[in-house]
Amino acid sequence: MNQKQLYILMFLLMAIVVIQNRPKIIEPRSDVAPTGQASGSEAMNPYIDMVADKNAPYQLGIALSGGGAKGFCHAGVLKALEENGIKPDVLAGVSAGAVVAALYADGYSPDSIIGLFQHARYRNYIRFGFSDGGFFSMDGFKAFLDTVLRAKTFEELAIPLRVVATDLDKGQSVVFDKGNLVDALVASCSVPILFTPYTIDGVNYVDGGVLQNLPAFAIRKDCKVLLGVSTGPMKNSSYEKTISDIALRSYKFIFRNNTRYAKKMCDYVIEPADMNQYSGADVLDYKRIFNLGYTETKRLVQNDTVMRLLKGKMQPKK
Repeated sequence: MNQKQLYILMFLLMAIVVIQNRPKIIEPRSDVAPTGQASGSEAMNPYIDMVADKNAPYQLGIALSGGGAKGFCHAGVLKALEENGIKPDVLAGVSAGAVVAALYADGYSPDSIIGLFQHARYRNYIRFGFSDGGFFSMDGFKAFLDTVLRAKTFEELAIPLRVVATDLDKGQSVVFDKGNLVDALVASCSVPILFTPYTIDGVNYVDGGVLQNLPAFAIRKDCKVLLGVSTGPMKNSSYEKTISDIALRSYKFIFRNNTRYAKKMCDYVIEPADMNQYSGADVLDYKRIFNLGYTETKRLVQNDTVMRLLKGKMQPKK
């Protein structure tokens, strides 16, 4: 079974599990994220009306979505922003977005982040672990992060970071912002079914994207301007009634739905339209994916109003 077949199998199984068992209310355990309740169509996201606090401590926050190999887009976004003199004051990330955010906050340049994964293959990071609740364990990926990250805790990072994972035991999003950095990243990246749930202090965690694939809620109240970067656009293209096509389409619907309200929380959202031609398994297309994020961001910052807002020279009207 090759990596694309594994990814398709994961799509199918995860779609079935999430659709049948999705929780009605999200109650993050961390003090960073506010609690709340909602009903009806908004039950999946009680943060729809969240805005920045009047005395928000950070000027610019950037929230990076999950998306597997599509996360290379985030590095392109960060490079384009840097070239225009823009750097975030706080970051939030889910899954692949959390990894890119952590490396960036640890001092890696966008180009060097790409370099770390240039010769990546999934088999380099995964180990068979079916008996523990997934086809593979994240031990290899954890070892990789332990090697490349200079900061071992959140407190050692140059830029504040919040990592979102899903508490599998209680069915809720959790924000990590202190303590062991690698543990939080592995928890956020543990795609259900494909990977064994990652246990921290007796709690089982899976991919943060199951409930919040664009973690705007984790920093919205604490930054005056919030830029969201999403790798999950989807067009209503034709499809065949095959297991793989239906699985992929169902999985995309789940992620598109749970980012809908997150995008409304952001002042601006970068979501390259051409990203829909790639899957989370397309590691070999890292350069093209990187360039999509870079090009889209360069286009955005050509707008003088956007540039002034991101540089803190004016405040949003919200």
